[in-house]
Amino acid sequence: MATITLKGNPIHTSGDLPAVGSASPDFTLTTAALQDVSLAHYAGKRKVLNIFPSVDTPVCASSVRAFNAKAAGKENVVVLNVSADLPFAMKRFCAAEGLQGVESLSSFRSEFAKRFGLEITDGPLAGLCSRAVLVLDENNKVIHVEQVPEIAQEPNYDAALAAL
Repeated sequence: MATITLKGNPIHTSGDLPAVGSASPDFTLTTAALQDVSLAHYAGKRKVLNIFPSVDTPVCASSVRAFNAKAAGKENVVVLNVSADLPFAMKRFCAAEGLQGVESLSSFRSEFAKRFGLEITDGPLAGLCSRAVLVLDENNKVIHVEQVPEIAQEPNYDAALAAL
Protein backbone atom coordinates (compact mmCIF):
# COMPACT_ATOMS: atom_id res chain seq x y z
CA MET A 1 0.00 0.00 0.00
CA ALA A 2 1.27 3.45 -0.90
CA THR A 3 0.45 6.62 0.98
CA ILE A 4 -0.12 9.55 -1.36
CA THR A 5 -1.84 12.89 -0.85
CA LEU A 6 -4.77 14.77 -2.31
CA LYS A 7 -4.20 18.48 -1.77
CA GLY A 8 -1.95 17.63 1.16
CA ASN A 9 -4.34 15.17 2.82
CA PRO A 10 -3.07 11.59 3.12
CA ILE A 11 -4.90 8.85 1.22
CA HIS A 12 -3.89 5.29 0.41
CA THR A 13 -3.70 2.91 -2.52
CA SER A 14 -4.53 -0.79 -2.62
CA GLY A 15 -0.93 -1.91 -3.06
CA ASP A 16 2.35 -1.17 -4.76
CA LEU A 17 3.00 -0.60 -8.44
CA PRO A 18 4.88 -3.28 -10.37
CA ALA A 19 8.64 -2.95 -9.89
CA VAL A 20 11.09 -1.92 -12.58
CA GLY A 21 12.41 -5.09 -14.16
CA SER A 22 9.26 -7.12 -13.48
CA ALA A 23 6.74 -8.34 -16.03
CA SER A 24 3.67 -6.15 -16.23
CA PRO A 25 0.42 -7.69 -15.03
CA ASP A 26 -2.02 -8.30 -17.87
CA PHE A 27 -5.12 -6.12 -18.11
CA THR A 28 -8.47 -5.83 -19.78
CA LEU A 29 -9.56 -2.26 -20.46
CA THR A 30 -12.30 -0.76 -22.61
CA THR A 31 -11.68 1.50 -25.61
CA ALA A 32 -13.76 4.48 -26.69
CA ALA A 33 -15.42 2.10 -29.18
CA LEU A 34 -16.50 -0.12 -26.22
CA GLN A 35 -14.12 -2.92 -27.21
CA ASP A 36 -12.18 -4.74 -24.54
CA VAL A 37 -8.44 -4.92 -25.12
CA SER A 38 -5.65 -6.62 -23.22
CA LEU A 39 -1.92 -6.11 -23.02
CA ALA A 40 -1.57 -8.55 -25.94
CA HIS A 41 -3.40 -6.00 -28.15
CA TYR A 42 -0.26 -3.83 -28.00
CA ALA A 43 2.23 -6.67 -28.53
CA GLY A 44 5.61 -5.58 -29.86
CA LYS A 45 5.10 -1.90 -28.96
CA ARG A 46 6.63 0.15 -26.18
CA LYS A 47 3.84 1.40 -23.97
CA VAL A 48 3.41 4.48 -21.79
CA LEU A 49 0.58 3.95 -19.32
CA ASN A 50 -0.59 7.38 -18.19
CA ILE A 51 -2.91 6.48 -15.30
CA PHE A 52 -5.07 9.03 -13.47
CA PRO A 53 -8.33 9.53 -11.54
CA SER A 54 -10.47 11.35 -14.15
CA VAL A 55 -9.96 13.22 -17.39
CA ASP A 56 -12.52 15.73 -16.10
CA THR A 57 -9.99 17.27 -13.70
CA PRO A 58 -7.43 19.89 -14.75
CA VAL A 59 -4.23 17.99 -13.91
CA CYS A 60 -5.47 14.76 -15.49
CA ALA A 61 -6.48 16.61 -18.64
CA SER A 62 -3.06 18.30 -18.72
CA SER A 63 -1.29 14.94 -18.54
CA VAL A 64 -3.28 13.60 -21.49
CA ARG A 65 -2.45 16.71 -23.52
CA ALA A 66 1.23 16.61 -22.54
CA PHE A 67 1.73 12.96 -23.44
CA ASN A 68 -0.12 13.55 -26.71
CA ALA A 69 2.29 16.38 -27.56
CA LYS A 70 5.49 14.79 -26.28
CA ALA A 71 5.16 11.09 -27.06
CA ALA A 72 2.67 10.75 -29.87
CA GLY A 73 4.31 9.85 -33.12
CA LYS A 74 7.37 8.26 -31.53
CA GLU A 75 8.27 5.12 -33.42
CA ASN A 76 6.83 1.90 -32.01
CA VAL A 77 5.32 3.69 -28.98
CA VAL A 78 1.71 3.80 -27.87
CA VAL A 79 0.44 6.10 -25.11
CA LEU A 80 -2.41 4.56 -23.15
CA ASN A 81 -4.43 6.95 -20.97
CA VAL A 82 -6.12 4.89 -18.29
CA SER A 83 -8.82 5.99 -15.85
CA ALA A 84 -12.17 4.83 -14.53
CA ASP A 85 -13.92 7.41 -16.70
CA LEU A 86 -16.56 5.97 -18.96
CA PRO A 87 -15.40 5.54 -22.55
CA PHE A 88 -17.92 8.17 -23.66
CA ALA A 89 -16.31 10.85 -21.48
CA MET A 90 -12.84 9.99 -22.68
CA LYS A 91 -13.94 10.02 -26.32
CA ARG A 92 -15.66 13.40 -25.83
CA PHE A 93 -12.55 14.88 -24.19
CA CYS A 94 -10.15 13.70 -26.90
CA ALA A 95 -12.49 14.91 -29.67
CA ALA A 96 -12.91 18.33 -28.04
CA GLU A 97 -9.13 18.65 -27.59
CA GLY A 98 -8.27 17.32 -31.06
CA LEU A 99 -6.09 14.60 -29.55
CA GLN A 100 -5.27 11.80 -31.95
CA GLY A 101 -1.85 10.53 -30.86
CA VAL A 102 -2.96 8.79 -27.66
CA GLU A 103 -5.41 6.05 -26.83
CA SER A 104 -7.88 6.31 -23.97
CA LEU A 105 -8.84 3.21 -22.04
CA SER A 106 -11.42 2.83 -19.29
CA SER A 107 -11.03 0.59 -16.27
CA PHE A 108 -14.73 0.89 -15.42
CA ARG A 109 -15.44 -2.82 -15.78
CA SER A 110 -12.11 -4.34 -14.84
CA GLU A 111 -9.81 -5.10 -11.93
CA PHE A 112 -7.01 -2.98 -13.45
CA ALA A 113 -6.56 -0.60 -10.50
CA LYS A 114 -6.40 -3.43 -7.97
CA ARG A 115 -4.10 -5.61 -10.11
CA PHE A 116 -1.65 -2.73 -10.52
CA GLY A 117 -1.87 -1.68 -6.84
CA LEU A 118 -3.12 1.81 -7.58
CA GLU A 119 -6.76 1.82 -6.57
CA ILE A 120 -7.41 4.65 -4.12
CA THR A 121 -8.90 3.03 -1.02
CA ASP A 122 -10.03 6.02 1.05
CA GLY A 123 -10.85 9.71 0.80
CA PRO A 124 -13.09 11.46 -1.72
CA LEU A 125 -11.54 9.65 -4.72
CA ALA A 126 -11.89 6.13 -3.28
CA GLY A 127 -12.33 3.57 -6.03
CA LEU A 128 -10.50 5.59 -8.68
CA CYS A 129 -6.96 5.14 -9.98
CA SER A 130 -4.12 7.07 -8.40
CA ARG A 131 -1.90 9.17 -10.67
CA ALA A 132 0.94 7.00 -11.94
CA VAL A 133 3.03 6.39 -15.04
CA LEU A 134 4.43 3.05 -16.12
CA VAL A 135 6.56 2.49 -19.18
CA LEU A 136 6.73 -1.01 -20.63
CA ASP A 137 9.13 -2.30 -23.26
CA GLU A 138 8.13 -4.36 -26.29
CA ASN A 139 8.05 -7.52 -24.14
CA ASN A 140 5.91 -5.92 -21.38
CA LYS A 141 8.81 -5.60 -18.98
CA VAL A 142 8.40 -2.59 -16.68
CA ILE A 143 11.18 -0.09 -17.45
CA HIS A 144 9.87 2.98 -15.60
CA VAL A 145 7.50 3.50 -12.67
CA GLU A 146 6.27 6.69 -11.05
CA GLN A 147 3.62 6.80 -8.34
CA VAL A 148 2.96 10.54 -8.26
CA PRO A 149 3.00 11.42 -4.54
CA GLU A 150 0.41 14.23 -4.77
CA ILE A 151 -2.63 13.66 -6.98
CA ALA A 152 -2.84 17.37 -7.82
CA GLN A 153 0.72 17.22 -9.25
CA GLU A 154 1.63 16.31 -12.84
CA PRO A 155 3.89 13.33 -13.48
CA ASN A 156 7.52 13.63 -14.53
CA TYR A 157 7.04 13.49 -18.30
CA ASP A 158 10.75 13.75 -19.08
CA ALA A 159 11.66 10.76 -16.90
CA ALA A 160 8.95 8.62 -18.49
CA LEU A 161 9.96 9.57 -22.01
CA ALA A 162 13.66 9.06 -21.27
CA ALA A 163 12.85 5.44 -20.40
CA LEU A 164 11.70 4.88 -23.97
